[in-house]
Parts: sequence; structure tokens; C-alpha cells
Amino acid sequence: MRILVTGWFSFVDGEATAGDVLSLEAVRSALADLPYDVAWSPVFRPGALTLDDAAPQTYSHLVFVCGPLHGPQLRRLHERYAACRRIAVGVSVIDPRDPAVTGFDVVLPRDAPDAAPRRDLAALPAHALVPVAGVVLAPGQAEYGSERRHDEVHDRLTSWLARRDCARLVLDTRLDHDDWRCFGTPDQLLSVVGRLDVVVTTRLHGLVTALRCGVPALAVDPVRRGAKVSAQARTWRWPATLTAEEMTEDTLDLWWHWCLGTEGRHAAARASRDTDDALLGDLRTALGAPSS
Repeated sequence: MRILVTGWFSFVDGEATAGDVLSLEAVRSALADLPYDVAWSPVFRPGALTLDDAAPQTYSHLVFVCGPLHGPQLRRLHERYAACRRIAVGVSVIDPRDPAVTGFDVVLPRDAPDAAPRRDLAALPAHALVPVAGVVLAPGQAEYGSERRHDEVHDRLTSWLARRDCARLVLDTRLDHDDWRCFGTPDQLLSVVGRLDVVVTTRLHGLVTALRCGVPALAVDPVRRGAKVSAQARTWRWPATLTAEEMTEDTLDLWWHWCLGTEGRHAAARASRDTDDALLGDLRTALGAPSS
């Protein structure tokens, strides 16, 4: 016996969803004492075993995990592994007469016509908590002219961030009452920021909203030699701030770990309690109004 485990994550033109991979982990735990391989799409996991690599004669069984039993990809799978005993588990059956369904020897569905639904396999595996990172990137800011380094900084920063084991949440400080994807009020934005573990930002108000909520911020100033982001960091005495010239893999790693550590969290909590309304006093003075 040798089992090939497949799913929509195995197809070049398929996709790997979190639900697919969680269901796969549940199946892998059930097969722990049996010999098996997993076939991956080379698009999602380059270098791993693919369906093209998985010679049919190597396997006695094929297990297909999660997703709908529909489409030409399934029919081709049946043709390639026709000599294997084929089992589908945790799947959705839309049309029981579909060759994608009837090609399996056994179908153990999560939902199918005229059958009681069963709980999805994605609910079973344990999961690890990873840091939740809000990402707030500055727009083009053409006012800085030739001093702008936004494109270069954002390319390097987001490439680095993609390699961190964290949950990335892209945020925009722009408010819009008509676009459901945007925050409509500052309170909505701050309610999300306050629940984050860290903010990674090239925007002044990405830094400010994080610190006022007591959340550590890893800030990169996208203007050559530093501009308003760097200046704002100085007023908060916030050390986890880099200029475009200072930003390297090593410096990003250093401040990332600092922000997520005890020292960074404590520093952000102190910053959130350190208010400074001197500008408002200056405004009243400029207006000739009495001090409040």
C-alpha cells in the first residue's frame, strides 16, 4: 500500500485555500501510520512533489481532500490514476451523476444531495497563533520629488514581510463612507489597530495610530535621508524607525523582533500614555485666544 493525497491544491490551475490545507492536515493525521505522499501544485509549493512527478504505478490508493467534485481537473485525475482505488473525503457533491464524482470508488462527502451534512475537516487540526501585523503603506507623495524612494522601499519591505510567519492585514488610513472595503470613521480604523500585535508602515499616520493605541510600529521612512515619518518618530522617541538607506534584511529583522518582544510592547504602552498637545496651545496663541 502507498497512498497519494491530492486536492485542489494539487492542480496547476487550482488553488490552495486555508480550508483545503487544514483539511489536508486532518487527513495526514489519520494516515500517520500509513505510507503516503502529498501532491502539490508547483505554483503554490515549488520543488515539492507534483502530480506529474507522482507516477501512477507507485500508488495503490488516491485520496482527494476537500473542495467541490466538479470540473475537468478531476476527470483527468481519474484517467491518470485509473488503476488506483480512489477515495474522496470532506468534499461537496453538486451533481452525483458528474463523472468527477462517479469516478471515485468511495465518496465521503461533507455535503451532498439527499444526505445529511457532516462537519468540515478544516475544524479538526490544531493551529498555532502567529503575530498579526497591520501593514500601512504611504501613497506616492509626489511632493517629495526626486527624494522619493517609495517604490523601492515598498518592494523591498513587502518582499521581506512576505517571508515572515505572520498574519498580514493591509490597512488604509483613507476614509470612505461609500466603499465598504474602507473605514468610514477614525474609530473604525483605531478599533482594528488596537487589536494588532505590530504595525509595519511607511506612513506617518500608520506610526501615530499604532503608538496612540499602544501597538509597536516598525516604521520605514520612504523619503531619502528621512522626512516626516522620521521627524514624527523623534517626537515619540520611537526607536524602531529606519530610513530608506538604513533598511536592510538585518535591520528589519532586528526591529521586528524588538517590536514583538516585551521591550517593544512596553515601549509602545508608555508611548500611548505620553500625550503632547503643545501644538494646540500654539494654535490658540496664534488666534489670540486665551489658554485653555
